[in-house]
Amino acid sequence: MRDVPLTVVVVLALMAGGYFLFRESGGDDPFDRYCSEVQDRRAEIGLARGDGETTGLLRALPAFEALADKAPDDIKDEWEVVVARVSELRDALSAAEVDPAAYDPDRPPEGVDAARLKAIETAAVRLGSAETAAALTGVEQQARDVCKTPLSL
Repeated sequence: MRDVPLTVVVVLALMAGGYFLFRESGGDDPFDRYCSEVQDRRAEIGLARGDGETTGLLRALPAFEALADKAPDDIKDEWEVVVARVSELRDALSAAEVDPAAYDPDRPPEGVDAARLKAIETAAVRLGSAETAAALTGVEQQARDVCKTPLSL
């Protein structure tokens, strides 16, 4: 019987310690952190998207990366798709030394070899794919429903 009070004291001490450790370790709601980031990045994304569909996505990439970093588990996969697809296009355009704002796939710039043009085309097709569209829809829906903040992607 003597061990019962000691056991109770140990359990209570562990619970109290766990509570304070959880509080100090940033155990706040991941949705709160994410929604705060959504609100902080909303204007930046809106301004970037005003530059046109493709150029806007490229200019919004840093904001997308920040949102992907803060995304809760239920939307993380969608953000990974968005960031990967926009990054692929950015990298293909950069490798070809092509200005995204001036690029016209019907009249590609002279001097860009066929392999680099194919890489740009492939990245653009992947960015425009149904999978990417679904990911964009998912992150927009999450922002509206959970964060009560619309993102114009």
